[in-house]
Amino acid sequence: MRTARSAAKSFLWAWLASACLLSAGCGGTSGVDVSGKVTFDGKPLPAGRIYFNPDFTKGNDGPQGYAEIRDGQFDTRKNGKAACGGPTVVVIQGYDGKQDGKPGSMGNRLFVEYKETVELPKKTCTQDFAVPASAAEDLPKKGARPERRP
Repeated sequence: MRTARSAAKSFLWAWLASACLLSAGCGGTSGVDVSGKVTFDGKPLPAGRIYFNPDFTKGNDGPQGYAEIRDGQFDTRKNGKAACGGPTVVVIQGYDGKQDGKPGSMGNRLFVEYKETVELPKKTCTQDFAVPASAAEDLPKKGARPERRP
């Protein structure tokens, strides 16, 4: 009788732990699909990646979402992962799309990672992002030598 009681307790604890894990992050939902457009300096971004990071500083917790950007368009349902709704830090990486014969390459970087904070709805949505030309200012110049340090 003692082993049956012990097994029942173990099952109860496992069930409670599973229930807690399922309800944690993204408010217990499976995530929010996000699609939209990304421009750089007013033109569609040729290639890149977009990441949707829950803003932990504002109490949002859950998994990171992401998508590939092609010809200024992205959709987490295509080559991506749904985001967590709520306060979100969006990180955009941009490339020129010229692969130069390198498999898997998106080309040359157009700007340093661009970050923007948004409030994502808790349901499927469309969000557009405009990366300003100033985001390229901190990008190292081609052929520039790194600063030497003593």
